[in-house]
Amino acid sequence: MGAKRKSYTPAYRRDAAHLVIDTGRTIVEVAGEIGVGQALLGRWVAAERARMDDPPGALDIDERAELERLRAENAQLRMDREFLKKAAAYAGDRCQAGVSSRRWRRAS
Repeated sequence: MGAKRKSYTPAYRRDAAHLVIDTGRTIVEVAGEIGVGQALLGRWVAAERARMDDPPGALDIDERAELERLRAENAQLRMDREFLKKAAAYAGDRCQAGVSSRRWRRAS
């Protein structure tokens, strides 16, 4: 027997389509992020755009520049967060292993 097909609620489909429509991100990016097929998400986006009375227009040059700046800032903040998580884990491992600074060692 074949695997059972996933089913998505209409609200989930609308929300996923609006991730593409409202943010200006590509279908490929959003599909990879939420774990659905690109063709499937593309159909949801097309259906939602057809359903909307007045779909939002394309971004102007200033909005596009701000969006690119914010995406770059977001990427930098994600890298900073990952570094801090690793540093905290490393520091926690050192404390758990009994490694401490000289200041806390008892003089012999």
